[in-house]
Order: sequence, then structure tokens, then C-alpha cells
Amino acid sequence: MTELLEKAVAEVSKLPRQEQNTIAAWLLEELASERRWDKAFAESADVLAKLGEEALAEYHAGL
Repeated sequence: MTELLEKAVAEVSKLPRQEQNTIAAWLLEELASERRWDKAFAESADVLAKLGEEALAEYHAGL
């Protein structure tokens, strides 16, 4: 664990239990959201590349 994360955890541990749970739930959801975005972008890389190629071809064709 990094020093910054240790400091953040130490500060959160000073909060009341309910606030700790709120922050923990938020953090877990943010991490899950990041994983979903990473997966979505990884799965769409080929599609995005093809769309980019098509757009360039249309541009060069004057369309």
C-alpha cells in the first residue's frame, strides 16, 4: 500500500462507522466502474480503429 493510501485510510478510520461505510462503498463502486470502463474500451478497440480508418478514408475522398 502506498503512503498516500495509508494516510487516507488513517484519516477515514477516524470518522464515525457510518461515514466509513459510505466512503468504502463509494470507493468500491468507483473501482468497479473503472474496471467496467477498462473492459469496455479493451473490447471496442478494434471497432474504434475501424471507424477511424473509415472516417479518414471518407475525409480523403472528400466526403
